[in-house]
Amino acid sequence: MADNNIPGIPGVLMLDIQGQKLLMEERQLLSRRAVGGVILFSRNFSEPSQLRDLIREIRECKPEILLAVDQEGGRVQRFRSGFSRLPAPYRFSELFDRSPEEAVSLAHTCGWLMAAELLYFGLDLSFAPVLDLYTTTSEVIGDRAFSAEVDIAVRLIRAYVDGMHEAGMVATGKHFPGHGTVVADSHVELPVDDRPESQIWAHDLKVFSDCIDVLDAVMPAHVCYPAIDQECAGYSSAWLQGILRRRLGFEGIIFSDDLNMEAAKKIGDAVTRAEKALSAGCDMVLVCNAPQSALQVAEYLEAIEHPGNPGLAKLRGAPSPEIASLFETEKWATAAEAAGRLSE
Repeated sequence: MADNNIPGIPGVLMLDIQGQKLLMEERQLLSRRAVGGVILFSRNFSEPSQLRDLIREIRECKPEILLAVDQEGGRVQRFRSGFSRLPAPYRFSELFDRSPEEAVSLAHTCGWLMAAELLYFGLDLSFAPVLDLYTTTSEVIGDRAFSAEVDIAVRLIRAYVDGMHEAGMVATGKHFPGHGTVVADSHVELPVDDRPESQIWAHDLKVFSDCIDVLDAVMPAHVCYPAIDQECAGYSSAWLQGILRRRLGFEGIIFSDDLNMEAAKKIGDAVTRAEKALSAGCDMVLVCNAPQSALQVAEYLEAIEHPGNPGLAKLRGAPSPEIASLFETEKWATAAEAAGRLSE
């Protein structure tokens, strides 16, 4: 078998770990050449010094590995103690109704703040922002969305992404082409969006099309849109290659959503899911909360001698100079105070 473990070229599997320190078997798994990323959850965090130690452990196993987290704000903020309290994205829309320019400015500030704090501790990316539109239908999205209105969402999202980029972090738009309209939660079942294609393009998908030029990565939804394809978006070459790549012209990285979510399990075992996602157009697949499944996917990728993806290296964090002394800067203090006020 060829040795494809080339430094700087990450493997295409992202997985999770169980606790706040690496187990021996996790060290062994991370060292496999198919593994290119780790996503951290709340269970992996107690306070900042512990996080720094964990990140050092992980990077000792594989320096080039991508380290990710969901740090959206509001309900979805994995790291809290020692980090700024971040508002749920929909709070920007509520502020926009009163003061549009203030809302756009604060979205930029909070995008910078979120990214700057993660970069300071050595993470590469947060899977953010959410581009789904707000509706009262979807509880799983809800206030994770920036707005119910396309134009307002686009203004706020672009400002938020600009803040992330200013700090030195890439932006990952999710959940393509839009998860906010369906009732079902893809963590527990496969949602189906029965709207006609024209309505999806004019509504949810327009947010992606109007933001596509500022996104570095995209994560598709585990949602089925029968008007376009019977496969859910994350397994659909029609969505990922036909629409996202060719029609929208997206040239960045495509992450799968977690292949261990119930909506993703319908087509077979973990290897089948990974193979389907990669063949549809995903550049990196996530397998979470299932160590044995992650191992099986790693073994499969190595058996077929998957060469990894050099484009993933472009997602590594590139902290701006001010990040080195972040918590001593007036910029951070002002941003943290503003984010806290909006979170109240």
